[in-house]
Amino acid sequence: MLQVVLFIPARLKLRTHHKEGIAMQLVLAILNKAVRQSIIVMGLMLLISLSGLFFFVHPSYAVAVTTENPAFAAEKLTPEEKIDRAYEYNRAAGLREEDRQKAYEQAIKDSASLGSIEKTYARNGKAYKQENPQPNFIEKAEELVEKLTGK
Repeated sequence: MLQVVLFIPARLKLRTHHKEGIAMQLVLAILNKAVRQSIIVMGLMLLISLSGLFFFVHPSYAVAVTTENPAFAAEKLTPEEKIDRAYEYNRAAGLREEDRQKAYEQAIKDSASLGSIEKTYARNGKAYKQENPQPNFIEKAEELVEKLTGK
């Protein structure tokens, strides 16, 4: 076999080694920067987490809200004051507030006994059917079941 021996001058060897060294330094510098940035990010995350441990709720927010001691001034208003306040906003809001108050008073009266609750349910069902004359999906399904079973 014939062996070919190439003569590479020393300068060329140094240049190639020098280029490899620069490339290695560049890679190490990039890795060093990435590690530093990740350490900074982890440190900031740790500080944010620790700051959450020292966050306390103001004692006034811990007060229990009851009907005797409401937390907000709007809850202390009487029904008439609420209606007046709604009318100050606009007429439609006042009318809605009156309807809401009437419905609330009616619900209190209806909840007095079981018989009145059943009457209220029937009355609400009739009112719903008057407002929505078309049958809904449940009624259609009931009719379909009745047709299929022959009842």
